[in-house]
Amino acid sequence: MTSKATTPRYTVPGITVKDAATVIAELQERLHSYNDLHLTLKHVHWNVVGPHFIAVHEMIDPQVDSVRDMADDVAERLAALGGVAQGTPGALVAARKWEDYSVGRADAIAHLGALDLVYTGIVEDLRASIKTVGEIDPATEDLLIGQLRDLEQFQWFVRAHLETAGGTLTTADATTEAEAAKKA
Repeated sequence: MTSKATTPRYTVPGITVKDAATVIAELQERLHSYNDLHLTLKHVHWNVVGPHFIAVHEMIDPQVDSVRDMADDVAERLAALGGVAQGTPGALVAARKWEDYSVGRADAIAHLGALDLVYTGIVEDLRASIKTVGEIDPATEDLLIGQLRDLEQFQWFVRAHLETAGGTLTTADATTEAEAAKKA
């Protein structure tokens, strides 16, 4: 669905304004999710405790930097298509379709259990966006595919801490962040 905020007056050559509006709407969702994710990752970075503190604390910062770069790339692509990147906190909170991260000060492994669910939501939504934009704009599709690769790698880093010797995730059947944190 497009709105006045996502419908450009012009766009890049070879894409109709209507199709650009669809891509812009998908990119705006990604921008919100990346802005939220980088703040969530910093929250984890600041509130992680326990014997795995330093490993997780230091693992998170490069993810923060990368996700911030993803947000910037998405916002710039959105603008190139003739859209307006809505990057304010109010726009993010008003538009987001997920709850705020629910774990405060906690053990490193508990945070990683919760963070795994966060990454799952981001990756699933990103895959849906790739499918939508891939039918319209290969340049945007390529951008998002590269970001997907990085996000899946970050989730792998997180999951490595949650995996048993038998190859299962300790949080495999968790449906909420709090439940995942407890099971981790």
